[in-house]
Amino acid sequence: MARYTGPKSKIARKLGEPIFGPDKYFEKKNFPPGQHGANKRRRKQSEYGAQLMEKQKAKYTYGVLEKQFYNLFDHALRTKGITGENLLKLLESRLDNVVFRLGIAPTRSAARQFVSHKHITVNGHIVNIPSYSVKSGDIISVREKSKALEAITNSIASARHNKYSWLEWDNEQMAGRFLNAPERSEIPENIKEQLIVELYSK
Repeated sequence: MARYTGPKSKIARKLGEPIFGPDKYFEKKNFPPGQHGANKRRRKQSEYGAQLMEKQKAKYTYGVLEKQFYNLFDHALRTKGITGENLLKLLESRLDNVVFRLGIAPTRSAARQFVSHKHITVNGHIVNIPSYSVKSGDIISVREKSKALEAITNSIASARHNKYSWLEWDNEQMAGRFLNAPERSEIPENIKEQLIVELYSK
């Protein structure tokens, strides 16, 4: 499974946000990496630079590679509605993201690993494709044989369940229901999706 495996703190510093989760190194050095990273007298960012930065932020936040991201954008473009919002809805509907949102995994990268290692089921069937698109009404569960895994039980124990209005969680069954794709106002990520639309429209 292709995924980004490089230095995460460096990417977070470049984008100016701890997009991979809590990061002590990012908090200590909250400025761009490189020899002149802390120098505030940098040249003004261009319009293209701002658009590209926003696309990179969305890609790294959701753990999607370039070709996957473009395909999602193309799908969003062909779907009725506002393209930018459609794109975020598609990203939020990815199985690895839903597993993360439900609290089964502490991070999206951990969620991808749980899915690819066959610890997760959708409607009772094992699905090991992190990019699988979850549909309204789908039940996402921890596989019976995996319910005792310490990494999963620890994550579930420390998670704030029912934090998101588009998801339902049953702690006893260790399962959640994907009610519907969230509206833009419900998605907490700090992403300016219109800049991504403008970038791909050039």
